[in-house]
Amino acid sequence: MNRVTTIAALATLAFAGGALAQAPAGDASRGREKVQMCQGCHGIEGWRTAFPEVYHVPRIAGQHAAYFVKALQAYKSGERSHPSMRGIAASLSEQDMADLAAYYAAPATATAGK
Repeated sequence: MNRVTTIAALATLAFAGGALAQAPAGDASRGREKVQMCQGCHGIEGWRTAFPEVYHVPRIAGQHAAYFVKALQAYKSGERSHPSMRGIAASLSEQDMADLAAYYAAPATATAGK
């Protein structure tokens, strides 16, 4: 790796680190208070739904927190299109998303119900 590439890579990491530092910290205990809207579909092992089409609902317990927040942001912005998820994500603040992500990323949540 040459010097210019190394400097560019370090600058990118520094920028990304700054962006991550600005994201709100999630609180799993607050997230636990907000899961009612998630449990109806994501809390049932093997659940399938019929809206807008028949599909297997993914398990979200144990999901990486940063991915979880990015997915909710994408539903909220319309980048991901699913009518139910878009409606739910639209009602969430950035703090709500971080709290839910912290709850679902917690090891105890990931192994619950197994």
